[in-house]
Amino acid sequence: MSSYRRNYRHQIRALIVKELRQIMRDKQLIFLLFFMPVLQLFLYGFALSPDVDHLRLGVIDHAASPTSREAIAALVENGVFDLTAAGGTEATLAKNVRDGNLEAGLIVPPEFEREIKHGTTTSMQVMLDGVDANTAGIANGYISQIISTFNRQLVTGSQISRELISPQISFAYNPGLISSWFFVPGVIALVLNLVSTLVSSAAVIREKDSGTLEQLLMTPVNSLQILLAKIIPLSMLLMITVLVCLLISSLVFHVPFRGNIFLFLFVSFLAILVGIAIGIALAAFSQNQRQSLLTSFFVNLPVIQLSGAVAPLESIPEFFQFLSLFDPLRYYVTCVRAIILKGAGLEAIWPDVLALAAFAVILLALSTSKFGRQLA
Repeated sequence: MSSYRRNYRHQIRALIVKELRQIMRDKQLIFLLFFMPVLQLFLYGFALSPDVDHLRLGVIDHAASPTSREAIAALVENGVFDLTAAGGTEATLAKNVRDGNLEAGLIVPPEFEREIKHGTTTSMQVMLDGVDANTAGIANGYISQIISTFNRQLVTGSQISRELISPQISFAYNPGLISSWFFVPGVIALVLNLVSTLVSSAAVIREKDSGTLEQLLMTPVNSLQILLAKIIPLSMLLMITVLVCLLISSLVFHVPFRGNIFLFLFVSFLAILVGIAIGIALAAFSQNQRQSLLTSFFVNLPVIQLSGAVAPLESIPEFFQFLSLFDPLRYYVTCVRAIILKGAGLEAIWPDVLALAAFAVILLALSTSKFGRQLA
């Protein structure tokens, strides 16, 4: 009996050693086992923080008085707001908020100093970009708290007991601060990215495993024609998915659509091409379906987290904000929210559209080139 147990333990030990050696030889699996958890911990640890700071603030100070300058300094001194733009007209300020250049706009009236000296309540107009309801709500709380503290400093030592400054805060594009208006367009973007990536990689891997690709190469077609035959029908079907998602967002979640439908479909088509290109690249670098699926999780999770679809980019450190510039999904998320919620046209989002188009062209070229070399 003891001999049987020794034999059994020896066999188990041999199998464990064999599995460990097999895993250690798989560099891709080692990469996913150790690097991916560390990366995800950093990304989610920073990105899911509820703190918001360094919001871009534009100011029009019609009063240009010592008190108005002190009030503005109180708003920016703690790092919640950064004074990004000063001066100009109310129309320019509203346009900068609409185009996403500013998260907040402040207008100080000309009679600001005079009314404070007379002990009467004056108002400051504050415009917040309400597309991200969470950030706008937090910014509203910060402004109210800062102005309240500044009010107490103004009335200290005087007989006045009421507040001298009353901020009149309005939320642009999402007056009710409905959170689904922010999240649903982002979910549309990440769903489209996941589906286009996984479906395209699965379609290519399936034909590689079954040997269909080798049979196709025996016919008078080249690798580019094979890939085009996969990209075109997938793109058409995914465009239907986009329309279905848009319909659900309107009918179920009551998200308003304020932009141009053709512009929305165009940028969605570019995003689909990016997703298909990533899927083809995953299939080209993977030997089987298992490797493709594991690698897709490693690629897609950071892409989603750095896109701003789930959490606002303002809440993550500057290093990760810099990394997000290399994330094609970031530009699609920006375009989708601007078109759906702000009614923005091409003149407002053309840098993001151009970046998305560049990613589509570059990734398609790289993935098709790699895939073509494998088939050659």
